[in-house]
Amino acid sequence: MPHLLPLLVAVPLLGAALLTAAGRRLPRPAAEVTGLVFCAATAALALVLLLNSAPPMVEWVGGWVPVGGESVGIEVIGDGPSLGMVSLVSLLTLSALAYSWRYFDEPPRGHAGSFPALMLVFQGAMCGFALAGDLFNAFVFFELMSVVAYALTGFRIDEAKAVQGALNFGVVNSLGAYAMLTGIGLLYARTGELSMSKIGRGLDTSAGHGGPDALVLAAFVLVLTGLLVKAATVPFHFWLPDAHAVAPTPVCVLLSSVMVELGVYGVWRVYGTVFAGPGGIPAADLTRALVALGVLTAVTGAVMCWYQRHIKRLLAFSTIAHTGLFLVAVGVLTPEGDDGAALYILGHAGVKAALFACAGALLDRFGSVDEHELHGRARELRATGVLFAVGGLALAGLPPFGTGLGKAVSEEAVGGPLTVVYVLASAVTAGAVLRVAARVFLGLGPPPEDTDAYETSGSAERPETSGLLGRVPDIMTTVPAVLLAAALAVGSVPGFGDLVARSVNEAGSGGARASAVWTLHGVLLGVVCAVLALALATAAVTRPRRPSAPAWLTPLRRLQSGHVGDYVAWLLLGTTLLAALALPGVLGG
Repeated sequence: MPHLLPLLVAVPLLGAALLTAAGRRLPRPAAEVTGLVFCAATAALALVLLLNSAPPMVEWVGGWVPVGGESVGIEVIGDGPSLGMVSLVSLLTLSALAYSWRYFDEPPRGHAGSFPALMLVFQGAMCGFALAGDLFNAFVFFELMSVVAYALTGFRIDEAKAVQGALNFGVVNSLGAYAMLTGIGLLYARTGELSMSKIGRGLDTSAGHGGPDALVLAAFVLVLTGLLVKAATVPFHFWLPDAHAVAPTPVCVLLSSVMVELGVYGVWRVYGTVFAGPGGIPAADLTRALVALGVLTAVTGAVMCWYQRHIKRLLAFSTIAHTGLFLVAVGVLTPEGDDGAALYILGHAGVKAALFACAGALLDRFGSVDEHELHGRARELRATGVLFAVGGLALAGLPPFGTGLGKAVSEEAVGGPLTVVYVLASAVTAGAVLRVAARVFLGLGPPPEDTDAYETSGSAERPETSGLLGRVPDIMTTVPAVLLAAALAVGSVPGFGDLVARSVNEAGSGGARASAVWTLHGVLLGVVCAVLALALATAAVTRPRRPSAPAWLTPLRRLQSGHVGDYVAWLLLGTTLLAALALPGVLGG
């Protein structure tokens, strides 16, 4: 079966090529069906390979196998985590394509296949990144993924704000990619290898008994900078809310539910394969860096999420907060932490995709995603309102959702004061979502006053369909319902957590065994988070008037300026911070 691994990249790219070549002659339904067929075929193949991923598979593309231990071929790895991410990418792309059926008002220049073609290229690039066994090809797919994401974000090119959001996205992520490529160049200069496993062995051999040096530190910082930019980690995160505010809803589904998570996956894969040995970065230094950045990301994302009224920005900051929690779990460097992060990512992907799908229904029905402007206007959308509220509770980690199981396992792994970060970040972000549900779908509380100078109003939005929808199509409620059901299955299907744990541990923890099941402690914390989120939402909607943001928050909110120069400056500061957090390992060596 290893020879089938390259097809996970080739099939969606082939579909994109056919749509590009024939899109002008294909009727719109035919183009969209073609995109769905190629995407579904890739998803089916990914699931089949995932079920046969023990022991892990290795394939050298084109038959360029190593000779005498040396190779110039492209290596792809098919283990549980990589194929799990490929399956997640493919299923969510399929969901986004189904959701966007007959979605946009008019294809650009009459090219009916342009959007599904871009989505297929996006899928193929993300699959290639997840499967890559060498750093250079990981970078190639990283860049392809990014370029397509820029185009999808600015898909509505007639809108200036869409172009600006895509430009900010492109500049910041391109700088992260250049940093990553420079780091790869340093590693190649030291070891003469590009395969991740061979680079790791080369660093260990070259280090001897001296430990890592400045070159290794520089390579580590540069490679992780690129990955953390993609993961929208604070202070590399500014591009994400701007992109979400302007990207089409099906694109937001993929940006928040899988592309950002691929950045976290990349950190886990690259450190464990390249830098975990004696010639790499000591475990204590990686833990310090990831936990510090993770806590900063979780707290910043949660606070900013609470004070948003633009629903898509609110959900974007929620993604940032949860990314911080994923990083903390990965950063403790235990099998339990890896398992918790994997389950949390799976559950969060379904929940966040469903929430964005509901936000898209609001935009296309009312022409706005402004919480204030929509106050009480969506009472008729009962199904969408129920799904949005259920998504908020799932975001809090309410059992038995997969988000709750992942959060519970992660909390057990990190322990101590870090558990408080998980509880508060989950409760605050979920409370913000439930507040929106109460105001928009139930009309609870007095109409909020528009006193906030730093919010993007929804009044300037226009629907992504040909006009305001008279009713929400069934597909726009069916897709989020299926996604929430999948998130529920992650946490409730017997044995699924242990299956994920075994797969992750075999790939990243040397076969160490860890259990990923519900515990009484985890259930209680999940219920506490949900109750706290409900309390926060209730307090917000029952106040006589919505107070302006506290004075201490104003400087933090002004940082989200929309100016790309500011974001580049913060990227450089973040790279410096990452180097400072990892520096003790080099000094000690």
